[in-house]
Amino acid sequence: MRCQFAHAAVIACAATGVACPAYADGSPATGDWKVSVGPGFYVFPKFPGSSQLQVLPFPAQDISWRDRVFSQGPDVLGVNAWRAENYHVGATLSFDFQSRSASDDARLKGLPDVHYGPKLRLFADYTWWAFTGAAAVYQDIAGTGQGLTATADLLVSAPFGELLVSVGPGLTWANATYTKTFFGVNLQESAASGLPHYATSSGLRDLHLNVNATYTFDSHWSGTVAAVVGRLQRYAAGSPITERRLDLNGTASVLYRF
Repeated sequence: MRCQFAHAAVIACAATGVACPAYADGSPATGDWKVSVGPGFYVFPKFPGSSQLQVLPFPAQDISWRDRVFSQGPDVLGVNAWRAENYHVGATLSFDFQSRSASDDARLKGLPDVHYGPKLRLFADYTWWAFTGAAAVYQDIAGTGQGLTATADLLVSAPFGELLVSVGPGLTWANATYTKTFFGVNLQESAASGLPHYATSSGLRDLHLNVNATYTFDSHWSGTVAAVVGRLQRYAAGSPITERRLDLNGTASVLYRF
């Protein structure tokens, strides 16, 4: 039963970006390699604080070697430095699609573009029975100005036949570099855009709820739907750039396990 609960918790990870142990199918290893791939898509705001959503197709993957090295969703390459049946600690090279362009919205004219890029993610998770606690730190390593963010999530998971469901609350903290880049407006930007000057600092970015489910069709095929519904807080909520405090991110994918 533990592996089923862990399986649902890992699915939550794929959408939320919290620590993702390898072997997302939750079954015991039958060899050094485990490979699952398939189509998927990602739904996310045009820019942080935007009221518009965009959809991006992407190839979904869950590849691992000896539960040590893995590639899983946005974590292009990861290593479980310390691991056991109920916990993982490690690091990944991770990508997300947080960005902003002046062409995204007429209100952004005069504000600098923000490009997405790779981030270093340090993570830890621990599972006890149906509960998984997870924490992660993301550091921009591409010089995009996205600074550092940290997440903490608590997930409860349960199987319903072939359907595995995971749900739970979480929060995201952001440093001053991140909030300044996405939500701040300096005097020069204010003059160029017409938006009021807005100073930011580090603090709570959002509170969110994770809702995730996977259905196992047979020994090879499974489908996953995951969503993170958040509400922006503090500097993110009060920014003149922010159109809507609701922060919605989601994924859906179908995987074939070889």
